[in-house]
Amino acid sequence: MEKGYLCLVLHAHLPYIRHPEYEDFLEEDWLFEGITETYIPLLDMFERLISEGVDFRITMSLTPTLCGMFSDELLQNRYIRHLDKLLELSEKELVRCRDHRTLYNTALMYNRKFKKCREIFGRCGGNLINGFKKIQDAGKLEIITCCATHGYIPLMIHEKAKQAQIKIAVHDYIEKFGRRPKGIWLAECAYSPGVDDILKKNGLRFFFVDTHGILYGTPRPRYGVFAPVYCPSGVAAFARDMESAHQVWSADIGYPGDPDYREFYRDVGYDLDYDYIHPYLHSDGIRRNIGIKYFKITGGVPLHAKQPYNPAAAREKAAQHAGNFMFNRERQVEHLFDLIKRKPLIVSMYDAELFGHWWYEGPDFLEYLFRKIHYDQDTIKTITPSEYLKKHPDNQVLQPCMSSWGDKGYNEYWLNGANDWVYRHLHKAAARMIEITRENPDAVGLKKRALNQSARELLLAQASDWAFIMTAGTTIPYALKRTKDHIHQFTVLYEQIKKNQIDERFLSDLERKNNIFPSIDYRVYL
Repeated sequence: MEKGYLCLVLHAHLPYIRHPEYEDFLEEDWLFEGITETYIPLLDMFERLISEGVDFRITMSLTPTLCGMFSDELLQNRYIRHLDKLLELSEKELVRCRDHRTLYNTALMYNRKFKKCREIFGRCGGNLINGFKKIQDAGKLEIITCCATHGYIPLMIHEKAKQAQIKIAVHDYIEKFGRRPKGIWLAECAYSPGVDDILKKNGLRFFFVDTHGILYGTPRPRYGVFAPVYCPSGVAAFARDMESAHQVWSADIGYPGDPDYREFYRDVGYDLDYDYIHPYLHSDGIRRNIGIKYFKITGGVPLHAKQPYNPAAAREKAAQHAGNFMFNRERQVEHLFDLIKRKPLIVSMYDAELFGHWWYEGPDFLEYLFRKIHYDQDTIKTITPSEYLKKHPDNQVLQPCMSSWGDKGYNEYWLNGANDWVYRHLHKAAARMIEITRENPDAVGLKKRALNQSARELLLAQASDWAFIMTAGTTIPYALKRTKDHIHQFTVLYEQIKKNQIDERFLSDLERKNNIFPSIDYRVYL
């Protein structure tokens, strides 16, 4: 007997990185790795389940910046070039590893995978949006939107800047998917009271918060996080279930740390002879991750002591973990059903790139999970937020509290000593964007182009990714450069618009490089 629901949510996002001024660019690899290891494997898995009649439901946010890169011709062509190199290397690896059975099986796995990537990428016409749209149209996937450039809404002080992030995102979604989005993933899952009013004005019916966003809401939630709530605006909020989150996310007990799974940090880009691997590095010749990895996590040993990876054993472990995850959800749902006297909703939220990129076997885990839920039990049913609200329209009214899913649960990760300097510049630029929009409500020609590009530069500067990187300490120079460049470019355009002296050459160069949201209308700041 069906006693509850599982709502799986994957947040698919990458910052907008596109550098036509360089032949190749390290940070563009983030997209190419994501396509090969996460996005195409997920599409492949969805298509296979549908063709075999396995019923499933999943929710994904495909952020406007990610969709912008998916649909960009330059990046599509660069991905093909990237994939062709991987395929060429994988063919060489079949020869190099032919006398080592375990390594050969792994090399064969990569070769087949890269061929499958080329086949699916071609079938999508080079634009993966087409593939995801097809799965959504089949009724198995609900695609939701996100803030236009993943801007961190609670730290914006201008209401029009917040509205622009939402309004532009909704318009972009309609353009790309041919329908209105019903829900949104607020960047970094960051909510502050009043944001839901903006969502309502833009026709959005639901969003997600971290656990404490509902638990510390007013009044107390009658069903905890196991049913959505309506904000006073009427927009629904779904909260994360921490029990299912820990089983996957936890560094100590999470599935991805199993010794049989692929080791992320040992790669042929560093392992193999330099002359052999050199043709597959960037033009600067510096060693980097290529994406072919032959070793498993093994346990608490240094990288050089890792044991060879066995794809078949790893897949078997993914099946076991999927069975364990399902068993735990069944017991959780049965317990909650008896406790709250209604069918509980378990909302399991993860970064999409965990599945495939960081946890190589993640897509296998999801496929086994969907198959087991379909064939092996009748206690839980997978569901999307829209389906749940249609089935259960009556829910408690509650004011969620300010929250995010970042470290410590609030704003600290995006506002601290490492990045706090950016906000005075972002606030000033937003105020100036509102000012020049008000002064030029009906601009045409060159001035209209300059105003539209000003909006793009502001939006790109507002991306929460840059503040995140400054705190995380990963590619800090790049995050600093992107923030400063967009603020500088915005300021130059602002001054040119104010003086009515627009440098068309400067503007054209920015339009060529930072071309996100081709149909943007600057009057969104009116």
